[in-house]
Amino acid sequence: MRVGLVWPAFKQHLLLPNHFLIHHKSTRMDIFRKGGDSLMGRYFHYRMHPLSLREISAPFVAEQLLQDPHKPEPTALEQLRRFGGFPEPFLKADTRFYNRWQQLRQQQLIQEDIRDTNTVQDIAHLDVLATLLREQCGQVVRYSSLANQINVSVDTIRRWVTLLESFYYAFRVTPWFQNLASALRKEPKIYLWDWSQVKDIGAKNENLIASHLLKAVHWWTDHGLGDYQLHYLRTKDQKEVDFLVSRDNQPWLLVEVKSSASQPLNKHLGWFQEQLGAEHALQVVMDMPYVEADCFAVGRPVKVPVETLLMRLV
Repeated sequence: MRVGLVWPAFKQHLLLPNHFLIHHKSTRMDIFRKGGDSLMGRYFHYRMHPLSLREISAPFVAEQLLQDPHKPEPTALEQLRRFGGFPEPFLKADTRFYNRWQQLRQQQLIQEDIRDTNTVQDIAHLDVLATLLREQCGQVVRYSSLANQINVSVDTIRRWVTLLESFYYAFRVTPWFQNLASALRKEPKIYLWDWSQVKDIGAKNENLIASHLLKAVHWWTDHGLGDYQLHYLRTKDQKEVDFLVSRDNQPWLLVEVKSSASQPLNKHLGWFQEQLGAEHALQVVMDMPYVEADCFAVGRPVKVPVETLLMRLV
């Protein structure tokens, strides 16, 4: 359905009691809308995400910040990790279908959807950038380095990354600073909406956790539970923690991702928790079996099985 047809219908339904309009076509209304009457205060914006472990394993309560502990389906996490959270490849769980779906998605995203916006003339170089971002998943984005590799300006790289972000190819996680201006000056880390595309197992695990945390903070914020944001932590002397979730602009949850339970507890978790006053500090371990426990009841840094944490989120 064309935007020219959708927009008047959308406005009309907003004025009719007990009428609802769900727009689910490929057209991005926030990208393509032009002019017209303001909709300020007339609608609530809910951000959609790929499937998550809790969503496919057990019911959840929308008004509840943290869900009750619940054991997940035995193969759910591995299926998510292998096929990603987009419904079609996940539900099919078939490698041949997954490969074809991935090729088609990449082609349609770059060669059709983004091209149709008429904002990028050099589609070939944009495709190269998408590949480089996939290879650098979980790393700090060095705009100048990417510009040199692709032979375009830094401003062009910034603009293209924003464009890929708006089409749900990738998302940025900014460093934590109380001062917003300082945070915006620092370079972000990049992750993919489809973590199954990431080849390196460590980076894939980190991306999977990032995606679940981003879904949680968006859900909490969109449902009026507070203003939640996702960040990462890094100091000049290389102290680092993978993720920080802030609540109403205050540090609330620290999360470090590790592949194995044999890896020691990241000592920076305790240091950052003491410095920032975060309530929770968790080291998420990918190979630990599910434990029926409340990981949010512990006030100190602790190792947590990945399923134990993810089943508490949405």
